[in-house]
Amino acid sequence: MMTKCGYIKHVWPVWPGFHMAILSKRLFDSVGRDYRKRFGLSLSLIDGEGRVCLPETAGRIDRLPTLCRLRCHNLGEAVRWGEPQVYFAAPGIMSWIVPLVEREELKGGLCGGFILLEDDPASVNAAVNYLVGEGARRKDAVEFIQPLRPWTRGGVREVADTLYAIFYQYSGWNPLLLRRNRDQMQQQRQIAEEIHQRKVEQNRAYPYDDERILLSLIRVGDRAGARKMFNKMLAAMFLYSPKPVVVRARAIEMMGYLVRTAVEDSPLMEPLLERHMKWIEQIVETQDFDDLCTVLREALDDFMNSIFLQGANPVNPAVGRALDYIAANYTDAITLEEIAEASGLSTFRIAHLLKEATGKTALQNIHYLRIQEARRLLEQSDLSCTDIAYETGFGDQSYFIKQFRKWMGITPAKYRKSHHA
Repeated sequence: MMTKCGYIKHVWPVWPGFHMAILSKRLFDSVGRDYRKRFGLSLSLIDGEGRVCLPETAGRIDRLPTLCRLRCHNLGEAVRWGEPQVYFAAPGIMSWIVPLVEREELKGGLCGGFILLEDDPASVNAAVNYLVGEGARRKDAVEFIQPLRPWTRGGVREVADTLYAIFYQYSGWNPLLLRRNRDQMQQQRQIAEEIHQRKVEQNRAYPYDDERILLSLIRVGDRAGARKMFNKMLAAMFLYSPKPVVVRARAIEMMGYLVRTAVEDSPLMEPLLERHMKWIEQIVETQDFDDLCTVLREALDDFMNSIFLQGANPVNPAVGRALDYIAANYTDAITLEEIAEASGLSTFRIAHLLKEATGKTALQNIHYLRIQEARRLLEQSDLSCTDIAYETGFGDQSYFIKQFRKWMGITPAKYRKSHHA
């Protein structure tokens, strides 16, 4: 939908008593205390129009229409990119916003306060004059700016990311919308980089050998490598022929190769054929290249989950249903009872069959997928271990580190360092 502040794809509710409806004062105060203890900064809760809801004692500067519009716009940008948004509130003054999302619904945002950028040449007078020009009284502008602390640009990003981690750790909310948007933007960046590189090299041929490399990466469980190769192939498709119908045809051909090879390797993977037909239907219905990339990313994740989790799809259809349920919900706090209900069997029976078919218990299967997703986040993002623990469903950082070391033989921090090296 189009708002006053820009184009936002998702509808966000705004209503009277907004802050009471979506965030208890107790939760707001808990997050604020932790945040203030770490950084000495104060929080503001904002609604979908960028207006301050909490604290109720917010000053005149916080309520300036210009700052409300800035917060509104940057809240939308934070949702679009799937991460906290850092922005200039005035010359030499920076702020940041963390979007508050529960699954697919945007509820509002947390504004992390204001700081003076220490390496910015703009003077305090310039910031005061700007705020006065936007309708503030000079006395209010001076009193607003004088207590602000100087920070570096890198420090601002770190504070914003930490606020994101603190809120979602305290709230227990699951920001599915943000995770999906962040993955989508990561994919678009990789595709854009590959298109630029291939143009520089004047290479517009379609890389057929990359299909075999992609399948090899999937088989060995290298999700990050598989996604990067996949995006490289999407860029090649677009350069080879940007016509939508040709790109869709090549995408269908690529997914068909993956499924056909998987079924040839193991006839027990035949259920992939039915899923493949659904992917084709979605590919055919895409309207542009961005839509196609989104559908193909979801199809690839679905395909990789099938290969990673099941190896060869078990003969027992109940086990297949259980594994499909785990693959779709592994970042949530799912129980054996829920898995049993999805399979149509008792908890005792499905636990026995899962162990027999996969060699792993239900919990081990869940942890396996969580660790694979954690590896991807450690490789492709700057998220902290606390944030990754939440994103992957572990919740507690110490438990996440323990399980990561158990599966990978190394701590998450050392894994990230060795990968970047």
